[in-house]
Amino acid sequence: MRADDPDVIEIEGPPPLSHPAEVVIQALSPVVTPERRRRIEQVVAQRTDDLVLVLDSISDPHNASAVLRSADAFGVQTVHVIVGSHGFRASRGVSKGTHRWLDVIRYQTAQPCAERLKDAGYAIYVATMGGDHDPVALQRQTRLAVVFGNEHRGASPEWAELCDGTFCIPMRGFVESLNVSVAAAITMQTLAAGSRAPLSDARRRTLEARFLMNSVKNADQIIDEYVGND
Repeated sequence: MRADDPDVIEIEGPPPLSHPAEVVIQALSPVVTPERRRRIEQVVAQRTDDLVLVLDSISDPHNASAVLRSADAFGVQTVHVIVGSHGFRASRGVSKGTHRWLDVIRYQTAQPCAERLKDAGYAIYVATMGGDHDPVALQRQTRLAVVFGNEHRGASPEWAELCDGTFCIPMRGFVESLNVSVAAAITMQTLAAGSRAPLSDARRRTLEARFLMNSVKNADQIIDEYVGND
């Protein structure tokens, strides 16, 4: 997919909440259906920060969109993105708006991303051909970040000094690699199947507030009116 396709958008964010999460929840809960409120709670309950994804200079918006869609599907809340010189673009048609439900954190290079992950207690494993582990072996890792590189060049060389190890998806056919979106989906599905720590109460409420805002038209106006009448 061409980067100048009108269906392609630059992905970043989301912006921080303009009001405390509890205020947002109290203001918006009455204007959504009970079914929608339960659905938001169910999705948030299955989210995790124990497993995060890192995308290093993904160039095809179609691939970026497919990875974001898989992250949402498998409960991976945060995607760290090394944008390089090309930005981070996705296709509206493929992503189906799933980027609105995720935390997409952008960096220019791998170093600050790795430092942030290490400070937060994550082990970092990079997808490479002939990696030392497979995704099943990584299920035992808590606070895990998995890195997928550019479709043609793979992960940038600096990850070799920044990561804790490498992994690959076992192949049984003649092909030696998979499309990055397929590889990421298989990896996330495998790792999400293991025991992952739930979100903290504060993090859960923040996501509930954000998801409510994504679900309500003119959410900011409704919140401002609620705060003004409080």
